[in-house]
Amino acid sequence: MSQEQPALLVVDDNEDNRYTLGRRLNREGYDKVSFAENGQEALDHLARQSCDLILLDITMPVLNGYETLERVKSDMRLREIPVIMISALDQMDSVVRCIESGAEDYLPKPFNAGLLRARLRACLEKKWLRDREVEYLKQIEVEKKRADDLLHATLPAAAVHELKSTNSVRPRRFEDVAVLFCDVVDFTSYCDQHGPEDVVSHLQGLVTTFEAIAAKHGLEKIKTIGDAFMATAGLLQYVEDAAIASVRAGLDMIEAARAHESGWEIRVGVHMGPVVGGVIGRKMYSFDIWGDTVNIASRIVAQAEPGSVLVSASIWRNLREAFEGRSKGLVELKGKGTLELIHCVRAVQPDVDAATP
Repeated sequence: MSQEQPALLVVDDNEDNRYTLGRRLNREGYDKVSFAENGQEALDHLARQSCDLILLDITMPVLNGYETLERVKSDMRLREIPVIMISALDQMDSVVRCIESGAEDYLPKPFNAGLLRARLRACLEKKWLRDREVEYLKQIEVEKKRADDLLHATLPAAAVHELKSTNSVRPRRFEDVAVLFCDVVDFTSYCDQHGPEDVVSHLQGLVTTFEAIAAKHGLEKIKTIGDAFMATAGLLQYVEDAAIASVRAGLDMIEAARAHESGWEIRVGVHMGPVVGGVIGRKMYSFDIWGDTVNIASRIVAQAEPGSVLVSASIWRNLREAFEGRSKGLVELKGKGTLELIHCVRAVQPDVDAATP
């Protein structure tokens, strides 16, 4: 509704009444005034265009004021339009009946200018405030959805559910979590040779693809750090085999990077073990994980060859039936000692001849 120029509809079968009320409304500054001779004509008008207030006579042919009021108030599209009944002084019982049925107010005939002005303003102000309330509620819903989207962009789905249920995410220790790190080979030199718009656009596209791949294999994205993508399997949601799911996701990420317009090559490192997880911060909070498993996985990815998934020998026993592997040998990892690392080159192809009876 517009406070400046509300649209009014006068419904009265008496032409003199329509003319008189129309003139008075114009004098009060209401220029958008429409007229109907009976209730059916009024309903047809409302089906074509919106209205901010209805001035409705009671006694009319075709469809009287009672019937018209009932149809307006039962129509979910029209029911919030205020209705002022037009009545003669000897129709007060009828006016009471109409107000009990949902009419806002009434105007007695003959029309008094001061009373007309006051009742129109009161009804239109009430409608304006109601319309504003509806708009505010819609805006609140939009902001609530935006906040939910931000939460889901910041935290894993299970953490969002716990946060909404308990207003906190309890820190805890998780056993047998596969941690995947993926980074872009020679990303720093790429940044030096390309504009910031291209770098951010390409990285955004790749990370979005990685998020979809992680979700497909049951992994949960934890965060991105520069060009590095970090995800877990078996942390907050169940995965049948966290190690296998992580390697499959890593191989898919490699293929996706090769098909990307940037032409980047990536490398992936996976390790498995216990981690501690929780939410840190108050304003720019995030869900994160810590522990030796995370540190080892981050060092393994630095040793991986471009276009390969490198894993620790400790989890290879969970992978050897599903992937072909090539040992990198014993590798010294900073602060973690010497570990044997294995490149998971590709998934093992099923033996078609052996499977045929």
